Amino acid sequence: MSHFTPSFAAHFAPVRVRFGAGVRRQVSEEIARLGCKRALVLSTPPQADQAMEMAQEIGDLAVGVFTRATMHTPVSVTEEAVAHALSVRADCLVSVGGGSTTGLGKAIALRTDLPQIVVPTTYAGSEATNILGQTENGIKTTLTDPRVQPEVILYDAELVRSLPASLTVTSALNAMAHAAEGLYARDRNPVSTLLAIEGLEAFAESLEKVVASPGDLEARGRTLYGAWLCGTVLGQVGMALHHKLCHTLGGSFDLPHAETHAVMLPHTIAFNARAAARELEPVGRIFGNAHPGVALFDFARKLGGPLSLRELGLKEADLDKASEIATAKPYWNPQDVTKKDIAKLLGAAWRGDPPAF
Repeated sequence: MSHFTPSFAAHFAPVRVRFGAGVRRQVSEEIARLGCKRALVLSTPPQADQAMEMAQEIGDLAVGVFTRATMHTPVSVTEEAVAHALSVRADCLVSVGGGSTTGLGKAIALRTDLPQIVVPTTYAGSEATNILGQTENGIKTTLTDPRVQPEVILYDAELVRSLPASLTVTSALNAMAHAAEGLYARDRNPVSTLLAIEGLEAFAESLEKVVASPGDLEARGRTLYGAWLCGTVLGQVGMALHHKLCHTLGGSFDLPHAETHAVMLPHTIAFNARAAARELEPVGRIFGNAHPGVALFDFARKLGGPLSLRELGLKEADLDKASEIATAKPYWNPQDVTKKDIAKLLGAAWRGDPPAF
């Protein structure tokens, strides 16, 4: 079935994307293609060894390593990283890691306009967008700016081969959320819809294989392909309720990013299916249940993903405050949003109940 509509707009950023086992070893080549000679390598503290390996791989082209990237991109860490980048006179950034490292690279680029090469080690998908989420004073906000769009992305299946099953599942569900919300986005277009469906299908075809056999490079490569497609959707169209709630929970209550997306996705999709059943039909078809929220809940449960906000550390006493923050400022969503609705939705997600529809 064609997804053509008589009127639409689409935009595509000039990003160079490469896939292949071992492609991370071509970072020096990509630095040269950018006309750069002084790369600052970024990572989180747990991935400091990978950052050091990357610095050794690119040799004299590396002028430093900054390993303090942090979840939800705190502005205070960004300011420290910018000062370091300026002190070593970096002319480009190499981000090795998941969404936290990519976010830091984007935040530095916003302030310095340095070009970015991203080598993902999770399925976050944020590397494919010009969107930056950052946290200050307990509030997470997002912005869209061409300066934060990475210029080069290198997807190397070898780098995700050792990703634990639990992180694999939550990271993948995080990426899938971009595609699921993209299906009903107000500014969706035929291309974004095709990308979303293909991305979801790639995860449906490969994620169980990866969990059963983590070293399967073909399946790992297919999941990275899904992450790229889903991330590209996020860069194409606006998000709605799901991402709003996850930013509230992450920025205001410091819940882990990917795990929060994984728990909330079935509930937000079930809620919005009330107004966008036709748009979300591919989700039910791909994951085997006519109700898309239930389909995603069953998929996550089968893979051993987290099912409740309670297990992520959110207190029941915080639910009312979360509902208030999430509905304080109006935003577009296909289904009308009220504090009462969100409180009910968050309550079910906190308990780990199957989503209501």
